[in-house]
Amino acid sequence: MSNASVPQDQAQQDLAVYQPAAVESAAQMFWDENRAFEVVEASDKPKFYCLSMLPYPSGALHMGHVRNYTIGDVISRYQRMTGRNVLQPMGWDAFGLPAENAAIKNATAPAKWTYANIDHMRAQLKTMGYAIDWTREFATCSPDYYVHEQRMFVRLLKKGLAYRKNSVVNWDPVDQTVLANEQVIDGRGWRSGALV
Repeated sequence: MSNASVPQDQAQQDLAVYQPAAVESAAQMFWDENRAFEVVEASDKPKFYCLSMLPYPSGALHMGHVRNYTIGDVISRYQRMTGRNVLQPMGWDAFGLPAENAAIKNATAPAKWTYANIDHMRAQLKTMGYAIDWTREFATCSPDYYVHEQRMFVRLLKKGLAYRKNSVVNWDPVDQTVLANEQVIDGRGWRSGALV
């Protein structure tokens, strides 16, 4: 009689059932407790830096985000498996007119709207189990971040590398912003649909 014909008891059957939520939760808790993806700078391993496009915190992730961050995560994990000291940070492209327009549309303050969306999207990314070093997280709307951009811009301005001049631009009257040529589709703003 083969072992295949012997019925399993209930405990063995329960162990054989794959429960993804439980497995993923346990793995992610293990990674957090062991700080598995935090980078130690004083390492003798070769360094590898993987920064994927920063998402705009619009409120929720979509499949485009999942594709983008999965690709970066696969690359980072491969590099880690080949012995590299991998830094995969996360940042939020959260500064400027889109945040203000979204806040106006939702009748709330831009900072409140943006940080609430960051919290929501961070939670979504964490449930996907990406190998992100969350101690390296930043948001471009934070004064601790944009002070450096402001300093660099002032330096460029003083050296004549940044300048001001009149020019013909693609103006979106709804979003009240200048659009790149690629953001104008059939003479209309790609986001608002307004005649440019």
